[in-house]
Amino acid sequence: MPLDLGFSASDSARQQANEQVTQARSPLETALWCAAQGWPVHPLAAGRKTPASNCRHCTPGSHPPHDCACIADGRWCHGFHAATTDPAVITAWWQQQPRFGVGVSCGPAGLIVIDVDAHPAPLPERDRLLPGIPIPESVSLHGLQHGFHSLALLAAMRGQDDPVKDTNTLRVRTPSGGMHLWYLAREQDAWRCSAGSSTGRALAWQVDVRAHGGYIIAPGTTTAAGTYTPCTPAAMPAPLPNWLAAELARTGHRPTVPTARATTPVPSRGRAAVMAAGGGRDAAAKALTTVLTAVADCAAAPEGTGFTDKLNRAAFTAGGLVGAGRMTQADAEAALLAAATHARPGQERRSLQIIRSGMNAGSRRPLNPGDRT
Repeated sequence: MPLDLGFSASDSARQQANEQVTQARSPLETALWCAAQGWPVHPLAAGRKTPASNCRHCTPGSHPPHDCACIADGRWCHGFHAATTDPAVITAWWQQQPRFGVGVSCGPAGLIVIDVDAHPAPLPERDRLLPGIPIPESVSLHGLQHGFHSLALLAAMRGQDDPVKDTNTLRVRTPSGGMHLWYLAREQDAWRCSAGSSTGRALAWQVDVRAHGGYIIAPGTTTAAGTYTPCTPAAMPAPLPNWLAAELARTGHRPTVPTARATTPVPSRGRAAVMAAGGGRDAAAKALTTVLTAVADCAAAPEGTGFTDKLNRAAFTAGGLVGAGRMTQADAEAALLAAATHARPGQERRSLQIIRSGMNAGSRRPLNPGDRT
């Protein structure tokens, strides 16, 4: 049963919870403890912060996670997509690989974690320190070095206490000197992830957000760099403060709801490949335009659009056209990458893996649209 640690709990109950979250335990015990809190877990590669590798049938981009038989069969392929609270599955995973680390899938757990980085780095432009909040030249930035400082500055500008000093919620010190601030999201809120170094969506410089579509390393997990150590006194996440929720909403962390709109045009680099396949007039070009548009349309929302599946299908179609001699490999890859980058900017490397895998599979089945059989 999950620990009942409401804010009306007695001091003795709080002390017991603190002892439970801070005590040394094996990775399996950590995973089972997290699952008992209702937090779905998945394995991390031993000594690392990244998910355990997929099986050979689940190479990157080979198929979307929701179609994967491995997950249904209780395997750990596809990282946080495979996260579970089932003690039997968890026990089987960590008995097979006792040195696995423990990752927690934030969205299904109802968690939002503020990841504060402590790496000193050159300051960005003033308008990137706190996106959307102008910082006058009269305000000295002397001594501002990392995420602890930028988050404290955000709190100060909003007249709030520094979240890093919030003893009411679970705080976890990272091996690099950073800190994870764990909060409970309200049931209706599905916050989006972000990176504090991003030029797009960001809460503050060097402050990342882990939420839906992301995972966080469980308290007590040890990597090659060290252990993720819980701080006392709070042992469990507190509700996300209203002012932080307002800042997350202001900075674009609330998912956009797709609305009825005109179909997204194929990006210009993609149109070049369409021209090479017949200028949009023959069946091959129409087939390519259809799948490219489906990929580009995923720009409507950051998740829930089936982007991976649509890109994989488009790559398979393009590979078939290449295999039939209807267009060149280079043109096809350029068109797919242009559409993918339009829909998911900043994910070019992952997109290219999906594209090449799908095209390789499609090229083995030449496609000649319009041919009669």
